[in-house]
Amino acid sequence: MTEIRVDTFTVRVPLKLRRHGGRKLVIVPEGEGIPERPRASPDDTLLKALARAHRWKRMLESGQVRSLNELAEAEKINPSYLTRIYRLTLLAPDIVEAILDGRQPRTMQLADMMDDMPVEWERQRERFGMAAR
Repeated sequence: MTEIRVDTFTVRVPLKLRRHGGRKLVIVPEGEGIPERPRASPDDTLLKALARAHRWKRMLESGQVRSLNELAEAEKINPSYLTRIYRLTLLAPDIVEAILDGRQPRTMQLADMMDDMPVEWERQRERFGMAAR
């Protein structure tokens, strides 16, 4: 009779689970020897928010609406939500470009950008972990 021996071992990998665009992502610390997977496509949630913010900016600049409150009423959304999304028009151009290309950090989420986002571009880059180009 043949003896079958089964050995087991445990592998521990430091990681974090984060929600990103409605999905859960496994985030491995940088420099841990596991190459980062390239993004397949831009984040749809961030793209839609950027598009809305810039559409609303054009509506204000063209005189189609006179205020953010009037815009919120026309769009049938909460004025507080509208102003938080509207702040995305103040993002540094290189951050916008990274979002459009899908090169933003995988941990960047719309919720992080809506709450207390700095106006200064350098502080935005620091907050979102993006070096200036």
